[in-house]
Amino acid sequence: MVSAVKGTSMLLTMFLCATATLQAADYKYIRTGSDHDVETKAVAAYALMGGGSDLDEAFRYLCEKGSGGDFLILRAAGDDDYNSYVNSLCKTNSVATLIVPSREAANDPKVSDIVHHAEAVFIAGGDQARYINWWQHSSLQDAINEHIANGKPIGGTSAGLAVLGEYVYSAQGDAPDDADLSSTLALANPYMNRVTVRRDFLKIDLLRNTLTDSHFAKRDRMGRTLVFLGRIVQDGWSVHPREIAVDEKSAVLVDSSGAARVIGPGKGAYFLQVESKPQVCQPNTPLTFNGIAVYHAPSGSQFDLKSWSGSAGTAYSLSVEKGEIKSTAANDTVY
Repeated sequence: MVSAVKGTSMLLTMFLCATATLQAADYKYIRTGSDHDVETKAVAAYALMGGGSDLDEAFRYLCEKGSGGDFLILRAAGDDDYNSYVNSLCKTNSVATLIVPSREAANDPKVSDIVHHAEAVFIAGGDQARYINWWQHSSLQDAINEHIANGKPIGGTSAGLAVLGEYVYSAQGDAPDDADLSSTLALANPYMNRVTVRRDFLKIDLLRNTLTDSHFAKRDRMGRTLVFLGRIVQDGWSVHPREIAVDEKSAVLVDSSGAARVIGPGKGAYFLQVESKPQVCQPNTPLTFNGIAVYHAPSGSQFDLKSWSGSAGTAYSLSVEKGEIKSTAANDTVY
């Protein structure tokens, strides 16, 4: 009997050790190029990509600002398909994908060490709820913020763009990926349980007090984004929040001074700023919200994030009356 108990105890110990090992090694790291890290003189810059087809110029921008060092793709799911793509575009020491699919993996010291050795970081698309649920308040979050604080370039597309701003639509509602959170639903009830805005994930000075969004015109996201901005004001987070909303097949490339240029064949980017608090922003009541300044910056235009002004674009204002959007642009255009 004693021998049986001892055997059972040993098996249990082995199982627990194996489980701990699996949890610690939950991440995947796939690397091409040199096996040895180099340290180059990286330069702070930000590539805000709206999703859809990837733009070669945006990735070359991150590579250039990383000065040919180690390029790292971060994601919570998926594979290493970006490795060959980036490697074909850029001259780098290495290109690697780090897949971090759990909170346990996000707290693994090896994961943080990989981020610390990267000169450029790109956060892939997917589901931003995973980034918030698994990476926020983890050592991985700390490592990414240290990368930013050290003046190294970072970019993101789709969900990866959504988490770059101080304010984040976290997609933590009751639908998978919250893909069906339409402008119509959000405008009808700004406090429905699928309107989930979080903050303080990443700390990019130029994107403080700013919400970032993707697939913007393509997926008709203006209405829901006005709800997000209204909630930010109504909930006391900011009096005059801003937003950078980027359409599919578009990107905003920002240098360390805040000077931005818009690229790509999509509809470009929309720079929004709230000028007054919502008149009505409460549960189970359509939004009424006036005084939202919009600057539409098409491909080839420029925008300064510090002065919040642009050139070669179009300025207009939006308001919402009982859930209906009104625009001062020609033909009442919203986009």
